[in-house]
Amino acid sequence: MPLREHLISFALDWQPEPTEIPARACTCSFCTKHGGVWTSCPSGSLKVVVKEPLRASSYAFGTKTAQFHVCADCGVVPLVTSRIDGRLYAVVNVNAFEGGKASLLTRASATFEGESEEERLNRRKRNWIADVDFADPGT
Repeated sequence: MPLREHLISFALDWQPEPTEIPARACTCSFCTKHGGVWTSCPSGSLKVVVKEPLRASSYAFGTKTAQFHVCADCGVVPLVTSRIDGRLYAVVNVNAFEGGKASLLTRASATFEGESEEERLNRRKRNWIADVDFADPGT
């Protein structure tokens, strides 16, 4: 997916080229209210640029093991990151895609209620994007 030109921009290099993009609509109250429908490609890479870091915010709830990155311009949450064992992992919101192929999206509901913190972190290490470049535009 191409780099979005917004306060929080991202480019997802999906490898290999997808024939289907699984999109998980989390049923927690935060994701439901913010339109969070997440996807990831563990074998892909993600480049994130925050044009004005002081204008972007992040939100953590529950276990405080993930940061929901919020655009101050529009309120969209384009990605979530989680630092696990010193490595940054991420998922992206398919509702923030630009130029993507909507026909490839396979949407399904996802509930993580009752998952222990260890189970949650292990799931992220298996399923989230592990090659994440979260860059300040000045670097």
